[in-house]
Amino acid sequence: MKSQAIVAYGQPLQEVAGEVPTPSGTEVLVKITRCGVCHSDVHLQDGYVDIGDGDKLDWSRGRTLPHTLGHEIEGTLAAVGPEAKAHLGSRAVGERFVVFPWIGCGDCPTCKRDAEHICLKPRQLGIQVAGGYAEYVLVPHPKYLLDATGVPEGLAAAYMCSGITAYSALKKIRDIAPGDPILIVGLGGVGMMGLQFARALFPEARLLAADIDQRKLDAAMSAGAHAVYNSKDADTLKQLKVDTGGGVAAAVDFVGSTPSLNYANGALRRGGAIVVVGLFGGKFAAPIPSFPGRPFSIIGSYTGPLGETIEMMELVRAGKIAPIPIETRPLDQANATLDQLRAGSIVGRVVLRP
Repeated sequence: MKSQAIVAYGQPLQEVAGEVPTPSGTEVLVKITRCGVCHSDVHLQDGYVDIGDGDKLDWSRGRTLPHTLGHEIEGTLAAVGPEAKAHLGSRAVGERFVVFPWIGCGDCPTCKRDAEHICLKPRQLGIQVAGGYAEYVLVPHPKYLLDATGVPEGLAAAYMCSGITAYSALKKIRDIAPGDPILIVGLGGVGMMGLQFARALFPEARLLAADIDQRKLDAAMSAGAHAVYNSKDADTLKQLKVDTGGGVAAAVDFVGSTPSLNYANGALRRGGAIVVVGLFGGKFAAPIPSFPGRPFSIIGSYTGPLGETIEMMELVRAGKIAPIPIETRPLDQANATLDQLRAGSIVGRVVLRP
């Protein structure tokens, strides 16, 4: 089996050859047909996340090298462990699925309340254990194989991170009235997904989008945004406040940088909420009295739970979510794709095909 793996942090991925794994216990083996490339893979390859002022959050722990990246996985069920057969339900060998990767220990209170994506003992595919930049992947249980019927190849894979990350972030927005403005900050693969889910979840809201790349702003207008703003230009924030009569009800920051969060904060009206999703890096400061004084709230959002992922896929299969641009590349283009993501030059999502 061939895979593209981290052999040293901060260095290019290398092709690694090994045996095709054999599932045991409740495990199932998936033959991978597509795997999305996510910006968090850039941080994993680097081994850190920038947290501002020259400080770095170490992301090199919790895995053994060489490590196979990739958590946006789709493929066909290839083999089943002896204890997995009782849990297959209608799933059958040879059928196509997408794979929920945000897997926890399964036993702690967090996992038991359907929040295993934030379990303190994670077993996330492509993060702590081998992922989808490969020909096969082991999945701990059949329940993580989700129906992808009718969803185009490649696009289905992208929903397992950019999709559920965007969907779960939008689900955290509360108290939106008809006509209220919602701002999407950052229009990469996840942000474009966010725009589509915002259209589905808040059909009467006014959807605004901000980015520093005019190509992405044009793509957002074509995808249904009501107005777009180039956040590189400080004057656009003033215009946004005028256009919205005082600011947006909610802003979702899909970049997670100092400038992007400052823009989201500046765009917010009194009583509004910011959801921070991105991991680009930096620091944010606000006067403590402003929290009760404005008042406003900031909440973080990290991927999403299995229950929400199943719910999201029902929306997708029902045709209620417009697709984002997907480009398919061969598996050996993994490292070049990460370099392009690092440079911010990709519109939509790239998926790798073994």
